[in-house]
Formats: sequence, C-alpha cells, structure tokens
Amino acid sequence: MKAIECKNIKKTFGSKRVLDGVDIAVNEGEFFGLVGMNGSGKSTMIKAILDLTSIDSGQIRIFNRSHRQVSARKNIAYLPDRFSPPPHLKGQDFISYMLQLHGCKSTEEKTHEMLAAIELDKSTMQESVSKLSKGMTQKLGLASCLLSGKSLLILDEPMSGLDPKARVLFKQQLHKIKKQGGSLFFSSHVLADVDELADRIAVLHNCKILYTGSTEEFKAAYETDVLEDAYMKCIKK
Repeated sequence: MKAIECKNIKKTFGSKRVLDGVDIAVNEGEFFGLVGMNGSGKSTMIKAILDLTSIDSGQIRIFNRSHRQVSARKNIAYLPDRFSPPPHLKGQDFISYMLQLHGCKSTEEKTHEMLAAIELDKSTMQESVSKLSKGMTQKLGLASCLLSGKSLLILDEPMSGLDPKARVLFKQQLHKIKKQGGSLFFSSHVLADVDELADRIAVLHNCKILYTGSTEEFKAAYETDVLEDAYMKCIKK
C-alpha cells in the first residue's frame, strides 16, 4: 500500500505558481526525502498532503484515502518547519498534551527512555518552553512525534537547530522506527542526512519534480559519489 500518493498536484499563491504537476508516491514502510532549495515548495507540498493548505488541482491520498478525510490522517505525526510550541507550557506538559492528542498510551517509563535517548533531561523538561534553546525546542517536537506511535511521520526539516550529537541520537531513533516498519516523509537541506536516511528521494525545483528514485541511482546518473554534486548537476541541467 502507498502511505502517500500525490498525482499532478498544482498550487498557486496569487499569480505565483508553487507546484506544477507534482507526482510523489511513498510506499508503506519507506523513508522518503524531499529535497530542494529555499522557496522551492517543499513546505507547501507537505502542508498540501496534510490538508493544511488547499490545492488548485490534483489528487492526494494517504493510506488509500482522500487526504481531505480526517480519518486518513489519524496515523500521522507531523512536525512543521519553524516548530514553535506554546511558550507558557513546561516541556513535560507539552509532551503530555501531545500524547493525549495522539491518543497514545505511552508509559511513563517509555517516555523517560525516549527523552533520555535524545538527551532531554528532567531539569530541561521542568523548564518553560519559552526558556528553551532552538535545539532543545526542536528535540521536544521530535520527541512528541517519536512517542506518538503513529505509523507515518511527516517531518519538515526535522534536524533544524540540532547539534551534531543530537542529530546522531535522533537518527538512531529513526533507524529503530524503520526496523519496526514505520514510514517517514521528510524534507531536508542537509543532503548528507538524506543520503543516509532515505530509501528514495524526490528533487523539487522550479515547481516541478526533476527526479524521483534512490540516492544511489541518482548519484550514478550524474556520475558522482556525492549526493550534493548530483543535486547541483540535476538542477543546473
């Protein structure tokens, strides 16, 4: 089954075309990376899938249901770009609130294990969200997604603000989710992370998809061992 299937998606903001006939298909159990420059439409595409923004035309299905149906999104955990949780909440209160929204029955022990795994300690969780650094705030959002128990994670620039150690710890948790059969659709500017995590990628440039396939096939097509080099050759071509 397809976790996500987008066909001929078109989207404009006023007179500006943002998405022009975009096709994306993410298989169940697959890690899929969406790459492109700032302003290329990655976040718009993600919001369209989640029905957070309307599309002009095309069809989007999630687990074989229309993305307009609320039930289609019940197995999704989403982290937006520029994640900003309610500042008046403590870290632990935010996690508890999100788990309730997800209908997740995570045990206190499992929650503590996850927080420890990405180095969110108890003292940090007692702090008001407004006092947390960008990296700590990002970890808080990622923890809520990882603990959600949802079969599909949709993460927009998930490693934004994370230091090198935090990136490693987070990717370790993603690898565990992969082994459990979970699906991931994510965007990233860091192509090294995409190369490591993604089974397949799509390159979004000038409103269109220029390439869809594995990173290895992508690099081979442009005769390089470096994903960044293949990407630059692709968008120049």
